[in-house]
Amino acid sequence: MMPGVVGFIFARGGSKGVPRKNIRPLAGKPLIAWSILAAKESRFISRVIVSTDDDEIARIARQYGAEVPFMRPAELAGDRATEWSAWQHAITEVKKDHPHPLDVFVSIPATSPMRASTDIDACISRLLESDADIVITVKKAERSPYFNMVNLDDGGYAHVVISTGSNMTRRQDAPPVFDMTTVAYAVRPAFIMRAHGIFDGKVVVVEVPTERALDIDTEFDFRIAEFLMKERLDSIRNPI
Repeated sequence: MMPGVVGFIFARGGSKGVPRKNIRPLAGKPLIAWSILAAKESRFISRVIVSTDDDEIARIARQYGAEVPFMRPAELAGDRATEWSAWQHAITEVKKDHPHPLDVFVSIPATSPMRASTDIDACISRLLESDADIVITVKKAERSPYFNMVNLDDGGYAHVVISTGSNMTRRQDAPPVFDMTTVAYAVRPAFIMRAHGIFDGKVVVVEVPTERALDIDTEFDFRIAEFLMKERLDSIRNPI
């Protein structure tokens, strides 16, 4: 029997960095629409649910084919609220709907519109094939705490963040490190309900290319996303 895989998109109305970010137009569609459409293209996801505190976001989400079966309480949508608590709330609400199983919880953040549906499916497959509690997405880091990241001591002098005890002169010799991305998270619901954060359990990763890992947090990020999305759409309309 196929597991019950549910995709969730968490989109609150407030956003200080980019006001109304989740429904701001990007290449002709509201930002959240790109995540909804990617989730609906997944081979595994049977339902796409948006968790929001905002009526306009809910209306647009439904317009693009997502469900909004509940509204997120205000106390879980403020600046101090954690994403993890919103995940727990969503699971509690969905489990009230008994005919629909929830075996795999997939978070598909609205702020990563460049992802492919194959990135989502890779996370789900990785979870189903492992004993992990959660699958996160990562990309190769451009900076390394072993080589070209520094902190300052009390005297204001710079030191490499993590010293290997050797005089490392090439970045290639540093241990590989990765940046976490917001492309997708595939998680066992029971883990979310008992834990307090990602690294409380067994964590495995799916690596994604940098061009699909953009996380929109600033106006500059939005400009980059506009360029990348236009380039992607042009390549689809005018294949070589």
